[in-house]
Amino acid sequence: MASTGWQHPYVNIFKHVKVEDWKMSAKEGDVSSHTDKSLKCSVFRIRGPVPASSFILVPRSSRRSLGLAGRYFYLLFRPAPGRSFVVHLDVSVKEGQVVRISFSNMFKEFKSTATSLQFPFLCGAAKDSVYESTAKSARHGLVGPAPPSVRWTCLMLDLQHTLSFYLNSCYTQVKSIKLCANMAVKNMFTSDLLLDPGISFSEAKARGLACSRGTGPMPRDMSYPVPKGGSWHDLYDYIRFPSEGTKLPFDSIQKGNLEPEAKCSSDQSSHIREASRCVNLSKPFQDPVSLIQQITAPQTRLRNQTPAVTDRPELGVVSTQQNDAWLLHSDDQQDSTCSSSQKVTSRCLGAAADGGVHVHVHPEDGSSQHGDESEEQFVCTAAPHPVHLPLSKGPRQEKLLPDPILRLNRIIGFGGATTKCALWSRSGDAVVYPCHAIIVSLQISSNQQRFFIGHTDKVSALTFNGNTTLLASAQTGKHSVVRVWDYHKGNCVAMFRVHAHSLSSLSFSSGGGILCGVGKDSHSKTMVVVWNTSNVSKGGEVTILAKAHTDVDILTMKVAAFDDTRMVSCGRDNIRLWRVRKGTLRSCPVNLGDYHSLDFTDVAFEEGNSSNQHLDERTLYASSRSGFIFEIDYSRVAIRNVRRLLPAQQQHAHRREKTTFNTGPGIAINSISVSSSFCCTGSEDGFLRLWPLDFSSIFLEAEHEGPVSLASVSSDGLRVLAATSTGTLGFLDVSSRGYDTLMRSHTDTVLGFSVDGVHRHLTTASADGTLRIWNMDSLHQLYDFVAEDSPCSVAFHPSEQLFSCGFSSGVVRVFDISSAKVLAEHRQHRGDVVGLAFSPDGEFMYSADSQGSLALYNASEDDHDVIRVVCNVLARGTERAPDALAVSSDSRCLAFIGPSEFIVTIADAQSLDELLRVDVSILDVQSPRLDSALRVCFSPASTEHLLVATSANKILWVSTKTGRLLREVCDVHRHQCSSLAVSEDCRFLLTAGHHAVKVWDYSMELNTSSQMFIGHSQPIRQVSFTPDQLGVVSVGDAIFLWDFLALPVDSVTDRRSPLRSRYISAPKSADVSGVQWSNGMPRQTAPLPSSPPPPLDISTLDPVEQEALGSLSICDDTSVPTASAAVTGPSDPRPAASFLQVTEMLDTSPVNRGRMNAVELTEKKAARPDCYSHFIPRFKASRLQQAAWAARPGGEGIELKAVIGYNGNGRGNMVWSPDQGLLAYSCGCVVVLEYLHTGSQRHLQGHSEEISCLAVTHDAKMVASAAGGGNGSRSLICIWDVQNGTCRNTISHHVGAVQSLSFSRDDRFFLSAGDFSDPEVALWSSRTFKLLSSLRVSGPIHAAAFSPSAASQLACVGSLGVYFCLIHTHGLDVDLKAQEVKAPVEVGDVELTALCYHMDSVLFTATSGGQVCVWDVNTQRCLMTWSADEGEIGVLQCRGNRLLTGSNTRWLRLWEVDALEGVTPRGKNRNVEDGGTTVVLGQEIMLDGTTVSAAFDNTMDMGVVGTAAGTLWYINWSDNSSIRLVSGHKAKVNGVVFSADERHFATCSEDGSVRVWSAPSNELEVQFQVLSQACGCVCWSPSSNQERACVAAGYSDGTLRIFRLSSSEMEMKLQPHQAAVTALQFSAAGHVILSAGSSGLVAVSSPVTGATMRVIKDHRGAAVTSIQCVNSQRENVGLECNETWLAASADRRVSVWAADWSKDKCDLMDWLTFPAPPYSGDDSPPPSLAAFCPADPSLVVYTGYGVEKELSFYSLTKKQIVKKIALSDWATCFSLSCKSQLIAVGSKERVLKLIKSTSGRFQDFLPHSDSVQTCHFSPSGALLFTVSFNEILLWEVQGL
Repeated sequence: MASTGWQHPYVNIFKHVKVEDWKMSAKEGDVSSHTDKSLKCSVFRIRGPVPASSFILVPRSSRRSLGLAGRYFYLLFRPAPGRSFVVHLDVSVKEGQVVRISFSNMFKEFKSTATSLQFPFLCGAAKDSVYESTAKSARHGLVGPAPPSVRWTCLMLDLQHTLSFYLNSCYTQVKSIKLCANMAVKNMFTSDLLLDPGISFSEAKARGLACSRGTGPMPRDMSYPVPKGGSWHDLYDYIRFPSEGTKLPFDSIQKGNLEPEAKCSSDQSSHIREASRCVNLSKPFQDPVSLIQQITAPQTRLRNQTPAVTDRPELGVVSTQQNDAWLLHSDDQQDSTCSSSQKVTSRCLGAAADGGVHVHVHPEDGSSQHGDESEEQFVCTAAPHPVHLPLSKGPRQEKLLPDPILRLNRIIGFGGATTKCALWSRSGDAVVYPCHAIIVSLQISSNQQRFFIGHTDKVSALTFNGNTTLLASAQTGKHSVVRVWDYHKGNCVAMFRVHAHSLSSLSFSSGGGILCGVGKDSHSKTMVVVWNTSNVSKGGEVTILAKAHTDVDILTMKVAAFDDTRMVSCGRDNIRLWRVRKGTLRSCPVNLGDYHSLDFTDVAFEEGNSSNQHLDERTLYASSRSGFIFEIDYSRVAIRNVRRLLPAQQQHAHRREKTTFNTGPGIAINSISVSSSFCCTGSEDGFLRLWPLDFSSIFLEAEHEGPVSLASVSSDGLRVLAATSTGTLGFLDVSSRGYDTLMRSHTDTVLGFSVDGVHRHLTTASADGTLRIWNMDSLHQLYDFVAEDSPCSVAFHPSEQLFSCGFSSGVVRVFDISSAKVLAEHRQHRGDVVGLAFSPDGEFMYSADSQGSLALYNASEDDHDVIRVVCNVLARGTERAPDALAVSSDSRCLAFIGPSEFIVTIADAQSLDELLRVDVSILDVQSPRLDSALRVCFSPASTEHLLVATSANKILWVSTKTGRLLREVCDVHRHQCSSLAVSEDCRFLLTAGHHAVKVWDYSMELNTSSQMFIGHSQPIRQVSFTPDQLGVVSVGDAIFLWDFLALPVDSVTDRRSPLRSRYISAPKSADVSGVQWSNGMPRQTAPLPSSPPPPLDISTLDPVEQEALGSLSICDDTSVPTASAAVTGPSDPRPAASFLQVTEMLDTSPVNRGRMNAVELTEKKAARPDCYSHFIPRFKASRLQQAAWAARPGGEGIELKAVIGYNGNGRGNMVWSPDQGLLAYSCGCVVVLEYLHTGSQRHLQGHSEEISCLAVTHDAKMVASAAGGGNGSRSLICIWDVQNGTCRNTISHHVGAVQSLSFSRDDRFFLSAGDFSDPEVALWSSRTFKLLSSLRVSGPIHAAAFSPSAASQLACVGSLGVYFCLIHTHGLDVDLKAQEVKAPVEVGDVELTALCYHMDSVLFTATSGGQVCVWDVNTQRCLMTWSADEGEIGVLQCRGNRLLTGSNTRWLRLWEVDALEGVTPRGKNRNVEDGGTTVVLGQEIMLDGTTVSAAFDNTMDMGVVGTAAGTLWYINWSDNSSIRLVSGHKAKVNGVVFSADERHFATCSEDGSVRVWSAPSNELEVQFQVLSQACGCVCWSPSSNQERACVAAGYSDGTLRIFRLSSSEMEMKLQPHQAAVTALQFSAAGHVILSAGSSGLVAVSSPVTGATMRVIKDHRGAAVTSIQCVNSQRENVGLECNETWLAASADRRVSVWAADWSKDKCDLMDWLTFPAPPYSGDDSPPPSLAAFCPADPSLVVYTGYGVEKELSFYSLTKKQIVKKIALSDWATCFSLSCKSQLIAVGSKERVLKLIKSTSGRFQDFLPHSDSVQTCHFSPSGALLFTVSFNEILLWEVQGL
């Protein structure tokens, strides 16, 4: 091949061919050259009424080629306004073909063939023109002729990508170009560079763009002129194909919506030509995140460079190499994802290459290695086009693999054409019976089924030869076929047609050489045929020995066991003996005498007699419909004895008399079978009866639900097979007298089904009027619901054990399976309920009827109340049942067919508001008839795909956002498609048509894209994947359960799934049960998700075992050590060391008293005031542990080092002494003393409840704190000595919480005020802290304060006004008196919320309405008021002539009130607007929350303010600045974790914030805030490099966000989950992120690309509570791995995995399920927690709800529990330290327990005011975090 180097950097095509000479090029029609005014250069103008008549062709001759190899083709042209144009490019591909690429504004849609591509061209318009605004509103360009304002355009076509994407061909060169009218063209050229016409050479140089990097500016001779100061994009259009902008339709050439800045920045690094490589993908995102620059994907870029967000092509189809990362997340914004390489076209992908019919009993178990498949996908980068990279160098997959992809596993059904056919195998271990067109061999012991498949209609007769090696079967219908099978091999050895229809009976001779059959000929006469089958087992043919036509009715016919040439038959009015002799078939009737008019049903020979027995001794038995049983002498052809079965004599109402043979009306006997010792009969009354051969009495009988149609004795005479006409098959064990049901079935067509994936239940609705629930593992029928009307459709709730059913009467009923009762019944419909569905999130239910009505229900309530009913929105009729409704996987959209059969409607799933209508009848304009819709189905992995099956036998892919056609497949089935479904991973499509099921490659990329499977004898009504995606269910004539053999994308070595696991219950014997439960060994079998474990019955255990269960402390292996004795010292009553010995340590009596007091308080409690300034303790469900074991002073194993945060729920819980630099505040139940000069902290611990308020003496030597008492006791006030940090005194007086504390100016008195439940003011002595006096008021008190000048004066404010109080002293007696004054009328109906004194005689009070009132203390009158804020003022501070107000509007304001000095009372309140007095607002600052506390210096220049957001601010009014001193979370803290180098730690909260703190200063460095989402978990990347350190967080919407610490930006957003993320962890090496959600799914994602690499579904159905990853050695785990990780879920299951993420390996090592009795508590059970032991990673430590409160140490190598440590309380959290083998355990009882794992030694700590929800050791083990709600405590670990 010639060198193409001369073509670099570009080829000017017009100059290359010297177009002006017209020697190498040609022109035709009106082609002229003229000067364009806007371009100021010569251009060619091509005009003509017909585009094909005027053109420029390059080169002239078709035998020559341009040979231009440039990847990009550039055309500089302008379409003629109001006209159409066409451009043709002939390009060569590697295969030697020539492909024509055409585009024109005449093309209405994209078309594609093997040698041509036609693209519609959508013309743009001038900027700000009417046409442009129209195009923008329509979200696409103008279709049709160009608008008048069309501009000069630079069009760039990526030829390499276009051919690869649409035709899967490799581009080589441009052969010729044809430009047709009507247009003006300046030039065209090819290049390998991606050139930007909007960038000048100087701009390109400044940005570093160069040809060496694959990009650059447009050449000067190809550029358009731009005036100085102008913008290229304002004058011209730049169109790139493929475009990154949103396009409608998808396959069109149109102007994109990228801005120049975005394009330029993306061009810099995306088009470097490099070797192909595999690239994973991430999704774009858009979220309100503080301090974060949003980016599209992690990539190397220049520092300080602004990242660009580029649009991406819409989703075409999800690649088979992808998994749940490709689940679309629909937002209000339009997200788009990359598509895999496939032809998203509107051409028909024909189904001609079906690859034949695949019979579902294929002997080979096909499998596929997806890693060997050759597949290509698009990779989204910042480039302006998708980069096309191959994924594999292997050969391209040509057909759907594995082959076969389905395998029939089991069938629920029996009968079809008859229920009289069922056979025993010779050994008696299997039963053979027909199920419509399939013959089933059921192994009784294992319940396994084998299938004999080949009949095309229902099987009407079966027979075995004597040793059951040959099986013969016949099918009904006009063209009956008989098949002979090798029973043991399962293959058909012979097949022949019978010239008869309705073949009703077959009988083999004992040796298998003779086969006899009975049917009807064409004249409806009975025909008997005898075949010679002696050579059939050797491959010989079957020949007819004899044939006879007769008018005699024959119901059954059997060949005699003793002679192959003799037969016997019976029917209406006759019993005949037959014989074959010399090729003729002759018969003689039995002389019936007076019984000649009976209807005979069955005949049987006496079994067990010797084959050489004389004919005279042979006895034949016959039964009749009149109840007669005949004994016939075979040799004499005469009746020997007649008996009659009569109905029971109902002599007594309470018992049934034994059935006898007497005269009278008889019971119809349908079947008879005789053994050597007894005879059995099956009768119409439903009884299977066993008689002795003399028929003297019944010795055994079994009653059935319907008439017994078959009775058959096994060859050994020990079992009797029975079948009923109601579809039941079972057998009676004669020796044990037990009855086993083998199969139940519907007796009519199965109309629909639904699968409960959690409990593996299948519910079906049938035309037989029954609604049944089946166990999918055992095939047993669990429930049978019978109603007066017929069921039409069913639907299981996605998570709860209930289902709904719609009936033909229009009634919709909701059934609770566990209680077997109806929860709700609705009668909104008038026609058949043709559609019924639940939303995937379980919140809503939908139903539709045949009259067009649609109903929406609230499924979150048991009553399922109706929310909305809409009429006439669905197409009428029942042909779309049972799946007339489809709900998207994100529960946002509902699709249905209507209001006519031609319309598909997409509605909002929560309101039924219409979103989109699609008319399918006009999608194919070339069709001669209108197409109508039959079925709709959403694609689970892509909610933007709606699949529609139509009457034209097509499947359409329709966009749910735009309604445009994405793809269609023709000739799906020979008949119309009756059902369709898409797999969860969007790789496979399942369709049903007539009698066949087809599995398709969803992307339709393969040469053979489908496989077809037969087996049904009637049209299939519904087909679907099972929820675990491991099976397929199809229903129609019966219920077919198929194995789906396709390998999952995220396949692992152990592909077990909880939905596939079989539940193994605990052994019932006491001995085994004791071993199973007493040692707590986990079961190795994973039970069904959410299924309750079997209850623990300790009563069956031995008393010794019970004692062991109660007193077990630490148990290594099987030895039980003796309990260690506690040694106590003489000086301290507490033990020197405590050991875990007793599991139950609670005294129940105080708890009971607490509950009783709570009831009494509830009766007395006053109403809570409606103002924020009143303290209300945060609700706590925990209770304080009364029996905690505290360590001796000085011997604590941990020491409180720091408190992170401030309790914003307190009121006045911060005090500051500016002179001493002392700052005191509360967090939970801890008082923090912080010296601002040094930054050091001291912690005062003595409270057990949340501290409400603080006070400090004026000399800053004492601090008072108040908190509730807990358990109904009185509040506790602690007086602390600041110097030594000890508690000087405690006082308790108030019943409720303490609202306010205050010291007098001389520190002589101390005041406390109770809350609204106990509005009392108590006065104390500050020296003795004895109660001096108390005063109860009538309303709630909000604040109290002493006068700064008069020691005997104080004031309080509350709901009823202000209280002016005086302290009267009489010797040692002190009396407190108060005068109540109501708020002034001018302020309205408000509450007084805060107060402070000003000067000697002025008092300021604030109101809940934002006013400030000024009072004269002496006269107790209000002097004036003014409005100081828009909200409630809760804080007032006054220093000199400055007044501070703080409110719930977040404003902190400073007022100048010096004008008030001259105010005197004048009899009437004045307002500031009145003349003479002015209050000036000096300064104001807005803070981050409501002001709850404040403390300022004497000049009000600086101070500290606390807010409800948990922040303490330093305020400096001189420079109007604010500095954050202390920061904490306002809402619950869900996680806290150290970085690997322990230089930082991160916290996350329910408020959606992630905060990163520096250590050891504990200062907040950066905060990332996500609005409207809760952050549930957080983790650090393992990298110790500060530049690469990242924090990952999981949120309630299922997203993950990765934040980079160095840049304070969000690096990436991922959406691997649809439910809230509950656990998160980087892998040990940081290669992947493991995340888990509340749904139980574990996702493995790449932190580099954002793609979800695999989804592990083993824990589905239960929330995953913890994930941990550790490094591991291969020899330790026995597998090829370098990491080990575990996941624990709420259902007490722990999975342990071995992984090597660099090789994409992840194998299940162990699966643990810990037993537990049923949980009886009112709240949720304790969480299940697990972690690796740091000292030995082969040990897994587990705790959770179970038989005992304990920590279990499970050895992965020994596969058993090797150690247990008993606990006193259920653990809510725990953490293991790598230092000193310590374990920290938190509980709901607020106890933090520190345990030495080797000895069991422990210490208890009560540091929190609520349950300890999180504890976490630092990586070194030197520090420990504990969290309770928003309290974060940092401990220094000393060791035990």
